[in-house]
Amino acid sequence: MIGRRARSTLAALLVGPLLAACSGGAPATPSVSPGAHAARVTKLLVVVVENHSLDQMRRDLPYTFGLAKKYGYATGYTALTHPSEPNYLGIVGGDTFGVTDDGPPSEHVVHGRSVFGQALASGHTARVYAEGMTSSCALTDGGDRYAVKHNPWAYFVDERDACSVDDVSLDQLSPDVEAGHLPDAGLLVPNLCHDAHDADCDLSDADAWMEEQLGLVMSGRDFESGRLAVVVTADEDDHHQDNKVLTAVFHPGLDGKVVSTPLTHYSLTRLYDDVLGVPHLRGAADAPDLAKAFGLDVGPAG
Repeated sequence: MIGRRARSTLAALLVGPLLAACSGGAPATPSVSPGAHAARVTKLLVVVVENHSLDQMRRDLPYTFGLAKKYGYATGYTALTHPSEPNYLGIVGGDTFGVTDDGPPSEHVVHGRSVFGQALASGHTARVYAEGMTSSCALTDGGDRYAVKHNPWAYFVDERDACSVDDVSLDQLSPDVEAGHLPDAGLLVPNLCHDAHDADCDLSDADAWMEEQLGLVMSGRDFESGRLAVVVTADEDDHHQDNKVLTAVFHPGLDGKVVSTPLTHYSLTRLYDDVLGVPHLRGAADAPDLAKAFGLDVGPAG
């Protein structure tokens, strides 16, 4: 027979891990496949929130900043300008294309390639997931707080056919994660509440949305294998910190990395290009190397 002390010890061994798993605290650690830490990054998913500075995001995005501290983040990353739209164009196009406002695609016709067009032209995949959008590559605001100014692919008229296929609603994210089919060049666009833009929503709403969406993405095979890196940044600050924003990089190979190297949104364009193994697009050619700063091995297997 098992004595009382032995039974107590056995119960503690069995119940303890269950209680720990159910308790709150630090962000959950994704299940990581063997070799994921050394895996080459061949996919990039970028998530953009709105109009908040580095210090605001560190203070008011506890879940997201918890992940940033676990994996890695930059302290010297600045947006390009104000307002929102030229920053989004800069991230995916390597240029602001002379845009200085938040006008719709009918007012700002952008020619040439985006990083998504580069991906498709080089035999890779590309997809934008836009929350609240009711039709693919929607060119006007509508739906559930969808704002076209935050969906930069819609502005690249030479890629409109591809945009109409692969600029999709957020509903497509979960199936792509579960199938291990996230794109090589991806962008995740929250609606005006979940990016903390609307006056009746704040960073706590954005952080809760991040927990849901990032938890989904980081539970998938693309992230667990190490082939996917996820970047969270802000389009611009609130005019109070010289446009310095929190930019976090999540990958199984990173462990508490803090980068002080000066970086910009063009560094993110460059990261897209390096992951794809394609020439640097416009301003990305002279931008500081984000992959090098974070020590990521990126690019298609040679």
